[in-house]
Amino acid sequence: MNDEQLREKVISKEQLFEGSILNVQKWTVTLPNGESAGREVVLHRGASAIVPVDEEGNTYLVRQYRAPLGEILREIPAGKLDYIGEDTLEAAKREFREETGFTAEKWTLLTKLITTPGFTNETIAIYLAEELTKGENDLDEDEFIDLEKIPLREALSQVYSGALRDGKTIVGLLLAERARTGE
Repeated sequence: MNDEQLREKVISKEQLFEGSILNVQKWTVTLPNGESAGREVVLHRGASAIVPVDEEGNTYLVRQYRAPLGEILREIPAGKLDYIGEDTLEAAKREFREETGFTAEKWTLLTKLITTPGFTNETIAIYLAEELTKGENDLDEDEFIDLEKIPLREALSQVYSGALRDGKTIVGLLLAERARTGE
């Protein structure tokens, strides 16, 4: 089957909600078989995430409350782009400094993760940050996070055991280890 036999054609878009972080639209599409279907789509401007690794092989996770789950999660530092088209590396550097106080001399793009393509266009650029220097954090007024230092190997063990459950964190840690070991 070629790509055109799989592609849907957008017939109309209706704005259902416009927020500061995301927009929700209802799309009507024509399916490859000619039938119509509805799609509920969440449009997001994107984000950057960082896997920091210091010279001793430690990484840093942020602990924060996630209201949709009603839980405190441990995640790699991350934040949304300030605007559509913002350079993801610049956003990563900004968010890393704001959330952790760290800066890094060496940055490596690990992947551009498509989070949930069934209903959103959100993409998160995930970077490995090395050669770290500690400074002061600069949290936004609505950010309440706790920084946790943990050996990268231990964080990976927690990925495999299911103790770390956030998707970007799992992908980021696994790819960071691979990038560092060259495997």
